[in-house]
Amino acid sequence: MAGVQWHYVLKFIITGDAAVGKSSLLVRLTDQRFLANPDPTLGVEFGSKLITIPEENKIVKLQCWDTAGTESFRSITRSYYRGAAGCLLVYDVTSRQSFVNARSWLADVREHADPHLTCILVGNKLDLCSDESSDGAAAGGKRKREVSIEEAELWAKEENLLFVEASAKSGENVEAAFERATRDILSKVHRVAGCQTVEAVREWSGAGGRAGANGLLLVRV
Repeated sequence: MAGVQWHYVLKFIITGDAAVGKSSLLVRLTDQRFLANPDPTLGVEFGSKLITIPEENKIVKLQCWDTAGTESFRSITRSYYRGAAGCLLVYDVTSRQSFVNARSWLADVREHADPHLTCILVGNKLDLCSDESSDGAAAGGKRKREVSIEEAELWAKEENLLFVEASAKSGENVEAAFERATRDILSKVHRVAGCQTVEAVREWSGAGGRAGANGLLLVRV
């Protein structure tokens, strides 16, 4: 891979309610640091990251768009769904309402993004959870978990989503979430390549130097 900057470029969107930690997840991915008190995202914010998929022997450039989680910016954020290959649908594990609202965000994504898009449900702020004490209160001054792993996994399965819990603060599972989604996207490319012509793969992915409808650009090496 000498001299190769990247083999694929994937466009990702990060969506979900305000204050669930979308910006902090992006900063953790791109800068390997925790953004403790980020300003509310106005419209969208952008970041990029190179990751290596060892079993593919490929370098993938992730172009990530962090979208605002408020209703006033919803029409703006919808315009960024088009052309995305992957989506992180984020909720706060200590906020049941953010999990309930994830259904609305998912409906938005499916209405405005490409049907081939890979979506991974991410339960963020895992670091804020604590085991409950005997009286049912959260221990150690931390918040009580409001969304169980089992419930989130079940909903993700029903909606054909990938799923992971993560912590932007500690970094746990942040890069892993993007890597899982990336592997799923590349597996779709391989399935298309295995049953269709090269021209069809290029049309699906945008290979050959133009942006594809599915947010994927292939580079010949």
